[in-house]
Amino acid sequence: MSYLAIAMDIGTSGIRAQAVNLTGQEIISTVITARHPLPGANVIDHLHFALEIGVSAAHDILLQSINLMIDRLGIESTDVCRLAVCGNPIQLSLFQGIEIRDLAFAGKRKQQSLAIEVPKREALITHANMIQGLNLPDLCEVIIPPAVEHEIGADALAMIIQSNMQDTAETALITDYGTNAEMALIHQGRIYSGSTAAGPALEGQQISSGMLATPGAIVDLVSEPPYHRLMVLNDDMQIVKGALVDITKGDIIDASSEYQAIGLTGTGTIATIFQAIVAGLIKKPHIMTHDHQLNLGEEIRFTEKDFIEAGKAIGSVRSGHITLCHEAGISASEITTVYMSGASGTYMDALKAQKLGMFPAHVKKVYQIGNTSLAMARDLLFAPDKLEEMNRLAKHLKQYHCMFATSPIFKKVFMLELSFWTEGMPLTLYQRFLRKYGLPELDQDFSQPEIIHTVEQDINDMGKQGLITLTDIGQKLVTQMQGCVACHTCVNECPETALHISFNQGLAYMNLDQSLCDGVACRRCERVCQDQVFHFNQFFKGHE
Repeated sequence: MSYLAIAMDIGTSGIRAQAVNLTGQEIISTVITARHPLPGANVIDHLHFALEIGVSAAHDILLQSINLMIDRLGIESTDVCRLAVCGNPIQLSLFQGIEIRDLAFAGKRKQQSLAIEVPKREALITHANMIQGLNLPDLCEVIIPPAVEHEIGADALAMIIQSNMQDTAETALITDYGTNAEMALIHQGRIYSGSTAAGPALEGQQISSGMLATPGAIVDLVSEPPYHRLMVLNDDMQIVKGALVDITKGDIIDASSEYQAIGLTGTGTIATIFQAIVAGLIKKPHIMTHDHQLNLGEEIRFTEKDFIEAGKAIGSVRSGHITLCHEAGISASEITTVYMSGASGTYMDALKAQKLGMFPAHVKKVYQIGNTSLAMARDLLFAPDKLEEMNRLAKHLKQYHCMFATSPIFKKVFMLELSFWTEGMPLTLYQRFLRKYGLPELDQDFSQPEIIHTVEQDINDMGKQGLITLTDIGQKLVTQMQGCVACHTCVNECPETALHISFNQGLAYMNLDQSLCDGVACRRCERVCQDQVFHFNQFFKGHE
């Protein structure tokens, strides 16, 4: 009898998987991806892609990458008896290949007009042969946890359960600082939950030199006047010292570190903004250097456009926190404990994040708790009956769940945040509008909270075989656009360098790396085509 199993976190920015020996209760290996295989920069982009191109296409793309990860785990896939997955409702629905239109159209009248049969999305134990294209034995158990509402699901349940937040008597706030930032506030035994599309900047994507939290990523920036020290992830995903740089020019002052930075992750973005503001190099939304960018080395830059993207993400998170406080009838100053989850929540300098408004100013304790989604999937491997606990919590959350997309408070505060970060609105004016809306002003009396790291890294145990990072997971699609004259306008316009042109027997062919592509929400390539012969959907015409 086989006792090998796989835990998998299907995240918005990437996928993480671990092979586990159930008998010895030990982790064998870990594989993570450097990005998500689906075109798009966030979960809404993935949803729109699946709506337009087809669920089957999105499912096939996702499963191709999952199968590649299974192959790289260093185990015999034929010996796997159990797979547990965790993620938000959109990712888990695409994994299953089930209806997703209800996740895009929340109104019941619209669903009825489209004849949508809404899946229950309850806890499920099925078999691999029921997940089309999954390369595991037919009778391998597949454990799929429940969702709460259409935009918040098993990953939110995971962070609450893994933090033990539901058992606290304190007023506490938890946030998964990711592309789809789930959050929950507990006050007097009630849990108020919400989810905001913060955007990929908090995970190092849609940033000029951005990357996910993988080896070589800058995760922090430490002041060593008049310069700054890069803090990077090593091959074991631990934080070590990198080069000392002059961020105004990009000059490397001390390159003696053996670990070279290759990009900037979300936590590094937060640290860069904080240090630049302290150094007087940022006057929102402008960067006050000769080239209007911060230079973290010869090839790593942070631009004004990057600042605006990051500012919108920070503002989205703070808007969510204020909205949950309003729902609970409290001010943010009543929150005593904060939990930070996910890779960004683990590696982020909590005090820098606090000063930028990413959690309330006056808290006593901050717990940084790692990747709770993967930890939950791992727990389900050993104890599938934990699904019942997740079911009970899901029912509780439904009572006090706040859909930010329809919340007038969230909309008002987020507009203030946009003005604050992207237009330079003074804080005094921001506070005046909060008073006008009947909301408490932002507390600027910052505490010095106790910082508690419950894990050293977001995945605390990589297993005896260690970590493998897959950087090349997307399909490379090739098509000929009838009438294309190879002017390269579309290639030059692509913000993610996902396009290039090749030639065969005098004919021009368009090549797309779908994992780099921003998807149907972008289409800049299509819009700039002077002859209007570029059609994005043609890359996927076999699936429409």
